[in-house]
Amino acid sequence: MLKQLSILWTSFKMALQELRVNKLRTFLSLFGITIGIFCIIGVLATADSLEQKVQNDIKALGTNTIYIDKWNYGGGPDNPWWKYLKRPVPKFEEIKMIKEKSQLYSYAAIMVQNSINVSYLDNTLNSVSIYGVSEEFNKIQTIDIENGRYLNDAEFAYGTPSVLIGSQVGVELFGKPEKAIGREISYGGRRLNVVGLIKKQGQSFGPGFDYDKCIMVTYRYFATQYNPDLYSPKVLVQGKDNIPSKALQEELNGIMRQIRKLSPTQEDDFSCNDIAAFSDSIKGFFGKVSAGGWAIAGLSLIVGAFGVANIMFVTVRERTSQIGLKKAIGAKRGTILTEFLIESAFLCIIGGLLGLFLVWLLALGLTSVLPFPIYISANIITLAMSICIGLGIVSGIIPAFIAAKMDPVVAIRTK
Repeated sequence: MLKQLSILWTSFKMALQELRVNKLRTFLSLFGITIGIFCIIGVLATADSLEQKVQNDIKALGTNTIYIDKWNYGGGPDNPWWKYLKRPVPKFEEIKMIKEKSQLYSYAAIMVQNSINVSYLDNTLNSVSIYGVSEEFNKIQTIDIENGRYLNDAEFAYGTPSVLIGSQVGVELFGKPEKAIGREISYGGRRLNVVGLIKKQGQSFGPGFDYDKCIMVTYRYFATQYNPDLYSPKVLVQGKDNIPSKALQEELNGIMRQIRKLSPTQEDDFSCNDIAAFSDSIKGFFGKVSAGGWAIAGLSLIVGAFGVANIMFVTVRERTSQIGLKKAIGAKRGTILTEFLIESAFLCIIGGLLGLFLVWLLALGLTSVLPFPIYISANIITLAMSICIGLGIVSGIIPAFIAAKMDPVVAIRTK
């Protein structure tokens, strides 16, 4: 054990000495390693952080949830918009029938959306989303209340003009959002009593809802002000725990065909959209982004590997007499081989650490300007160090073998 530690320490000192004595040559040779690690780790860290943000936004739509809509969310040439334009929209009354027939659902709600301008005294906020929702909407979606309360059963039943407001609406209209509770806001000559403030959720990068710049009312109230059929209503159905979303989707597809009284030969006039499909497509997209990062970094790492190999060839030539002396006093081939391989690995690790430092600076810069943090996970750091060690061994294997096979007598005489 002590022998191995001695070899490690000697190799580390030799690597540092190489840096001290030949700063420019070593730096230029390691620069390829640094850039390669910077590229691959930078891409992986940014892609992982963005994917995590998007996946969280998708989860906010409701886990294990099917969206019943006239539109198919898949898009593409097989789903042209004109094919779905004349379909009937989901109805509020259909929720009751879904609950009666479904064995796999846990919650079901309807949601409809419009865009309005909202005012309080002299302050006006334009293009605010007004969401009309039914009773179980907050069981499917994550609606955290920061101040006040959520809409109650009586308000849902009678469609009273009570409203929840998003954090941005509260700041823009009231300055201090907590002052909004109990006040009245207006839109189009109508007044709404603020009963709750939705906690700030931040910008969504997925196909989610903007709860920061919104007001939320009951579906029955919304229906007294607008014709819901004109504002793309959608029914959200969440499955029971441990029920696959695919099974729920298939059950709902059959139930909706019964509700719409479609014959076996008729096509569906609705779409049961599985939110989990968004998550799968996101994984595929970011997998391609990561592959692109590997392709770019691979070229730099190959260049860096040749640079480190060049350093090791030069090092072996410069230390030929020292190698001969070590072998003359009893050093074995394996010891010489191990020393040079570890030294090569240390050089690559130094280059990799410089690359990680640059990625850390990049992460700090991007975090300050992006609406989500860039983080470098322990797995990514482990991957970077593994690449460096592997690259160091590959780069130093030929020079190390040359050093290990030297004849001690010839090596000692070499000037």
